[in-house]
Amino acid sequence: MKKIILIICLFAFFMSCNTEVIKPVDEVVFHKTHEPKKSTAPFSDAVQVGNLYFLSGQVGMDHSVRKLVTGGIQPETKQTLENIKAVLEHHDMNMEDVVKCTVILADIEDFSAFNEVYKTYFPQKPARTTFAAKGLAVGAKIEIECIAVKSE
Repeated sequence: MKKIILIICLFAFFMSCNTEVIKPVDEVVFHKTHEPKKSTAPFSDAVQVGNLYFLSGQVGMDHSVRKLVTGGIQPETKQTLENIKAVLEHHDMNMEDVVKCTVILADIEDFSAFNEVYKTYFPQKPARTTFAAKGLAVGAKIEIECIAVKSE
């Protein structure tokens, strides 16, 4: 009798499993850059999976002249965030859509000065990881990458 009850319970359990809940993996879209001068770069500015956008790291480079802005960590941070803003706008999003940032500083002593600028761009306070690393690309003082969620 116990075996019959067990078999009936297992049968009921498997019948109640809704296979429609299992969704296929979303298509991955490697978006082309909106910056013509970066068209030969070996990476995408943004990669989309469903409504998630993974933005490549940006530095404080003025893309019109392809040079880092001068003046130190605060001007570089501002330019970095403006570059992120431009990528987001290219994909019909804004800074409020950012849910996670990874920040790499060339010098952890710049943390306070960087944070003063950063918080003016992200009042919603996305999740964040910040650390220092030696030798950022093009001699930058900061690099930031983000994950954004596009509302449907």
